[in-house]
Amino acid sequence: MCDVAAYSLTDAERERLKHPLVGGVILFARNFESPEQLTALTQEIHALRSPALIIAVDHEGGRVQRFRSGFTRLPPMRALGAAWTLDHVRGLELARHTGYVLAAELRAHGVDLSFTPVLDLDYGRSAVVGDRAFSGDPAVAASLAQALVAGLREAGMGAVGKHFPGHGWAEADSHVAMPRDERSFDAIWEQDIAPYRHRLGRQLAGVMPAHVVYEQVDPEPAGFSRYWLQTILRERLGFDGVIFSDDLTMEGATLAGDIVARASAAHAAGCDMVLVCNRPDLANDLLAKWQPQVSARSAARIDALRPATAIDPFALAVEARYVDAQRAVSDLVASLT
Repeated sequence: MCDVAAYSLTDAERERLKHPLVGGVILFARNFESPEQLTALTQEIHALRSPALIIAVDHEGGRVQRFRSGFTRLPPMRALGAAWTLDHVRGLELARHTGYVLAAELRAHGVDLSFTPVLDLDYGRSAVVGDRAFSGDPAVAASLAQALVAGLREAGMGAVGKHFPGHGWAEADSHVAMPRDERSFDAIWEQDIAPYRHRLGRQLAGVMPAHVVYEQVDPEPAGFSRYWLQTILRERLGFDGVIFSDDLTMEGATLAGDIVARASAAHAAGCDMVLVCNRPDLANDLLAKWQPQVSARSAARIDALRPATAIDPFALAVEARYVDAQRAVSDLVASLT
């Protein structure tokens, strides 16, 4: 999965996206000018290949919301945790409404997948996680995430839990540093992995591991670790969805070597799809040199991410389910300011 530079595709990008190893495109705020422009861009990307490339985005809510003008402003996940504290039932309703609005609006504009929800716990240590987390309590985080995932599913979108096994304890930001977590496996299993051990784990379409080294468990960052991805996630937890690497251009991925070595290490550890963002030169280098064996199982997992039906944006605007959910989410956000 790679990215594109602006509001429309260049000839070089069209050629890159036609490469058989490219399976998806991730969009950023720089790719959004208006809802109409976004729809035109996603239509062009989808038309390049059959089956169509998967179009994804980091669209969580709060400070991580790539598209804003013309989209409902979504709350940070911490706000849903606060709502749950005041009224458990209402908190779960708001989480489900948020998931539905998030997914329905993206899908109405041709975006297939959002890398959400964040399942990291809020220990008050990680600035990069912060209010992106539902709660510091794993049971609360699991319940709210399950409600949000139900809302996503209502709108026909799969959910991608991140950052396995948990980024909440490590203080460094893996975009610019190599975070380390010194805790024991048992502590991580009982706390951070708890959301994945609930029913939620079987409802996730994808999981994204953390660029974090868990020093007492494995010397490799989780995204390059067969222990974390195969022994724990696949075998012990029984997860059978897509494993995405986090962005391989982040500082937390550089321990593995050059871009080919990083992709090879992530793939060997168990990632079905690797992300190369913000460095088209590295994406080109990888596509020229990498020759992975793509399993039929990985291909089937990725194919399953594609939505089965389209959403008509004009019909959505007057749909009672959407209108009610959008009002509830907007009221929550207004109460935060």
